[in-house]
Amino acid sequence: MKIGIIGASGKAGKKIVEEATTRGLEVTAIVRDATKITESLNVIEKSILELTKDDIKPFDVIISTFSAPLTEAEQYRVMGKHLTDIFNDVKTRLIVIGGAGRLFIDDTNSTHLFDTPDFPKFLIPSSKNQYQSYLDLKESTITWTYVSPAAFFDPEGKRTGNYEIGKDHLIFNSVGESYISYADLAVAIVDEAVNEKHLCAAFTVIGEKE
Repeated sequence: MKIGIIGASGKAGKKIVEEATTRGLEVTAIVRDATKITESLNVIEKSILELTKDDIKPFDVIISTFSAPLTEAEQYRVMGKHLTDIFNDVKTRLIVIGGAGRLFIDDTNSTHLFDTPDFPKFLIPSSKNQYQSYLDLKESTITWTYVSPAAFFDPEGKRTGNYEIGKDHLIFNSVGESYISYADLAVAIVDEAVNEKHLCAAFTVIGEKE
């Protein structure tokens, strides 16, 4: 299987590269600066907006770990729309790692996590733009999957290899935490890439602290 990882030099991207290569998948890093890739990988040195249909056609799956600066939250929609444009009419599947803000916290599906009083105000623009990008993705005709990590996305957490899946609601682990390590998120992402369980659908993932 051929997998391209947008943002392979970032924290989440590195963990996905590690997980995918460990499983023997053919991985290509898609990054703006090739010098940041220290692993022995194929590399496409382009920004998202520079990517074309011809760039993505050779891949079975492209995984986007794109994260916009807090001051440029609108870039989530800009980048998302470009990706849906170039993925249109190609067989390559797109997996997008988004945020937890879109997740509902009530049974009536009326309150998102980003609507709650305790949600950090400085994250609201990013979270709402991520959500709008997700809605844009739902309206597209491409083959996509949207992944929302838990509310606490831990870059230092260990790889347990275990996780639980939810859909559109915030879920919690055995100690009542919405938690996932970057390493276990990478396990879930690569599992999804290989097993194709959430085609044209979204899911969320939580795990346990080791």
